[in-house]
Amino acid sequence: MGIFDFLSGQFIDVIHWVDDSRDTMVWRFEREGHEIKYGAKLTVREGQAAVFVHEGQLADVFTPGLYMLETNNMPIMTTLQHWDHGFKSPFKSEIYFVNTTRFNDLKWGTKNPIMCRDPEFGPVRLRAFGTYSVRVTEPARFLTEIVGTDGEFTTDEVTFQIRNIIVQEASRVLAGSGIPVLDMAANTADLGKLVAAQVTKTLSEYGLTMPEMYIENISLPPAVEAALDKRTSMGLAGDLGKFTQYSAAEAMTAAASTPNGGGSMGAGLGMGMGMAMAQQMGNAGPWGAQAPAQTTAPAPQTAAAAPPPPPPVEHVWHVAENGETKGPFSKAALGRMATAGELTRETYVWTAGQDGWKRAEDVTELAQLFTVLPPPPPMG
Repeated sequence: MGIFDFLSGQFIDVIHWVDDSRDTMVWRFEREGHEIKYGAKLTVREGQAAVFVHEGQLADVFTPGLYMLETNNMPIMTTLQHWDHGFKSPFKSEIYFVNTTRFNDLKWGTKNPIMCRDPEFGPVRLRAFGTYSVRVTEPARFLTEIVGTDGEFTTDEVTFQIRNIIVQEASRVLAGSGIPVLDMAANTADLGKLVAAQVTKTLSEYGLTMPEMYIENISLPPAVEAALDKRTSMGLAGDLGKFTQYSAAEAMTAAASTPNGGGSMGAGLGMGMGMAMAQQMGNAGPWGAQAPAQTTAPAPQTAAAAPPPPPPVEHVWHVAENGETKGPFSKAALGRMATAGELTRETYVWTAGQDGWKRAEDVTELAQLFTVLPPPPPMG
């Protein structure tokens, strides 16, 4: 190898960065033992910033554009100037590329319930979760405060701290908003803006800002949700007496249509129910007026059977896949997905009242989907 081939291998002429990872916030230009040539071209694309560090100190920040590195703080042909160091320059100059675009669809959620005072229900515990976006606005501050000397810095390394800040501010905003729980769903957009404004004040110390913040859901404990469901059902039922009669008639109709043994009994019950309803209509008279009272005492009647209790409320589940939330799915649907391989033990799921996202195998109700095995095949 000739001297000119050696020198050309020692110099870097073009410095640039093309990123397709979508989660890399900072990337250090690797020199790999080469020296930056005097007059080299530095290309900074839109959505990027280049931070130049010379001898361990932050020297300059380059915004989008094309630059010729010709200033005196660059190592100028150090290989030719330091033969006594064996072609190794004692100066260390580094360039960090900072991604200044938005990083979207980052998740946040409350690990523990937020204690609030509701004007209608009194003290309640709330949980909330959603998404947010973050962007680097001050590359130099972000590099010195967060990144340090990390050669490749991704969103996973900073989102944990940001989530803690969001939860802290979200707890304060929700608890102090004074908005009733039943009206919070209509005010999630305004609440999200308030939380984002408070979080940005803290993130500015790290050179970051939060352009968007969304509250996707605010939920109550399962017991409170069940009580609200009962209250809603009572409101839909209206007259409880008529609702009880209707429920009994529906139960008898279902019993009459049940095959294999339930037909004769159901038919008898249905006939008895029909006669009782006809008697009530007869007592009401042709125009709905009450018929005259009978002089003889009515025959004793057996008490009507109480209607069956409502079926238990089945959980519905949301599935996190490729950064998106899908669902809701019933447990039966998840079972089919597990059989088809679309749901694995490592898949993250969430249902109302659950303490954040969990893997499917860590949820007792879903763990059995992966343990049930088929029976042995028949013998040939």
